[in-house]
Amino acid sequence: MELEQEKNKDAIKIAWAALESKVRKNKLGGGKERLKKLEEKGKLSARKRINALVDNPNDIVEIGSLAAENMYEEYGGCPSAGVVVVVGKIAYRPCVIVANDPTVKAGAWFPMTAKKNLRAQEIAMENRIPIIYLVDSAGIFLPLQDQIFADKEDFGRIFRNNARMSSMGIVQIAAIMGSCVAGGAYLPIMSDESIIVEKTGSIFLAGSYLVKAAIGEKIDNETLGGADTHSSISGITDYKVKDDHAALDKIRSLIEKMGNRAKAGFNKSKVLTPQLPLEEIYGCLPKERTQTYDTYNLLNHLVDANSMDEYKKEYGKTIITTYAKIDGWSVGIVANQRKMVKSKTGEMQFGGVIYSDSADKATRFIANCNQRNIPLVFLQDVSGFMVGSKAEHGGIIKDGAKMVNAVSNSVVPKFTIVIGNSFGAGNYAMCGRSFDPRFMVAWPTAKIAVMGGAQASDVLLQIEKASSKKGNKKTQEQKKEDLKKEIQTHYEEKTDVLYAASQLWIDAVIDPIDTRKWISLGIEVANESPSQEKFNMGILQV
Repeated sequence: MELEQEKNKDAIKIAWAALESKVRKNKLGGGKERLKKLEEKGKLSARKRINALVDNPNDIVEIGSLAAENMYEEYGGCPSAGVVVVVGKIAYRPCVIVANDPTVKAGAWFPMTAKKNLRAQEIAMENRIPIIYLVDSAGIFLPLQDQIFADKEDFGRIFRNNARMSSMGIVQIAAIMGSCVAGGAYLPIMSDESIIVEKTGSIFLAGSYLVKAAIGEKIDNETLGGADTHSSISGITDYKVKDDHAALDKIRSLIEKMGNRAKAGFNKSKVLTPQLPLEEIYGCLPKERTQTYDTYNLLNHLVDANSMDEYKKEYGKTIITTYAKIDGWSVGIVANQRKMVKSKTGEMQFGGVIYSDSADKATRFIANCNQRNIPLVFLQDVSGFMVGSKAEHGGIIKDGAKMVNAVSNSVVPKFTIVIGNSFGAGNYAMCGRSFDPRFMVAWPTAKIAVMGGAQASDVLLQIEKASSKKGNKKTQEQKKEDLKKEIQTHYEEKTDVLYAASQLWIDAVIDPIDTRKWISLGIEVANESPSQEKFNMGILQV
């Protein structure tokens, strides 16, 4: 048993190390040479700006560090989508910070840059916390303008959100620390307050070259839109500062003077360490993902010791529903049980599969948490809902729909951790990205897809078999094997957690040992935003 656990630990640690090396590389942005040139200009890098701004760099969580991974290769790549987004504390107040990385294509906006910025604004809006923009960007990356300019979730949505947040009373502060060009010029000016750095900061709809080409006027960029111009002539900016450090100090000074508002009132008590050591959590998942495991063991590494009050323990056993504490915060946990269990009728049920009774139980538990103002934590390792005539005749679609309805209408904050599989409608019922979890993160062992590769290849093979003409039996068999390998190879790539992270389907891939940190910070951030809504499941009553 101990040998098996050691193998499990090694497998997860190796998977995490491979992903972490990519994150470390992305933290260099456009590379060491470009970072050096930035420093020679008297400017800080995006990450140094963030670290100088927050109370404690070790307490931040980064959103989308692997966004755009393996994308835009024909343009030299776009590490972290060319923008750094974190949630951290400034003057003890939770904030979202968005920092353009000028070492990546001069901070230009790629399609994934826009998507990542929109995610940052969404976090600020959901939790009603300040958002800080550290602006240093050349604007839209023109070769890809057709993918970033015109649609609802493209570049223009950023400015719509600026306006919406202002009306919601969400504080937005922008520091212009470099270029701020064309449409991008609206972002800092649509913020509540703006700071501009002398000599390096500039704002204009069109730079000096374009002005000359458009109207024949000869003017240099500093006179056109530098710090002196916008501080004393146009009045566009509110504060002029001498360098990056002074800009960051000004932001801190403004944030620490903000007044307090009503909290959401989530319960927090004394923090207790888990019953089982957190650092041993790596051994909970089997190396082979087809093997079963006991989710209770994982929970005992994750929640505060002796804090679980399990709801309907003997009923619907393929989902665990329990009240608990994580880092002192009260939570309601909905977790897939991955070992085989015995149903109320004595039949064995597959672990990781949602049956009618487990869906019914989860629906009622979600309603209870909403009634009691308890945030929800979903631990996903789900293959989907049960299929077959018995399940269909028993109303699995109806019971599954009720669970999806409860998740959709939940008004307490939701947090999703993808431990292993996240397949099919199980992804929806267990609060996938479409259902607005405040944070959704994944372990290195996660896979997200409509179904597993083996099942998908079998389905597609059946379709191919039905449509293909009769031929040499040996040839048909070889074709079948070749197609199966092709499908499974494709699925390995598209279901891998790195692909999910690159597409921003998840906020981050995390070291399992950081799970408590993400949940705890998430609830602390969510506590800044009292909900004005009431839980109502509409016509799908329990």
